[in-house]
Amino acid sequence: MKPLILGVGNILLSDEGIGVRVAQELEKHPNFAPHFDVIDGGTCGMELLDSIAHCSHLIIIDAVLANKAAGEIIVLYDEQIPTFFSRKISPHQLGICDVLSALKLTDELPKHVCLIGVQPESLEPGIGLSDKIQAVFPAIFANLAQQLSNYGFTDPAMLKELQDV
Repeated sequence: MKPLILGVGNILLSDEGIGVRVAQELEKHPNFAPHFDVIDGGTCGMELLDSIAHCSHLIIIDAVLANKAAGEIIVLYDEQIPTFFSRKISPHQLGICDVLSALKLTDELPKHVCLIGVQPESLEPGIGLSDKIQAVFPAIFANLAQQLSNYGFTDPAMLKELQDV
């Protein structure tokens, strides 16, 4: 079963759209299709249930508020990802929170879940990422390649192309 890369966020709030922008960039590369599925989840919530249920590996890319420097990448795994959130780490977190919680309750939560989060510089209304966050794209793709490799998806050509995006 192929891993699922889920980019989430609100493209109307500048850097909050990082996950969506990464998903859109991945979708431009048809060579990735045999290796993993990509979903632009936008600000969807429970609508994502069917897409995520029963996948073995889920990698979420999102803006996260983690009191880090703008552009810093935060990686969380499985139980580190708060499925029953006590504090908001993402501006639209309730949708993802509800989805992961529902999947856990129905025993359909993917076996492996990874969150690649990026500390935003700006969440002001506006279309487009800040220059600082745009500059982090290569590191996001390198991190994504590393996570796929960690999960055993090690096709050398795919990993190299991913790092060259």
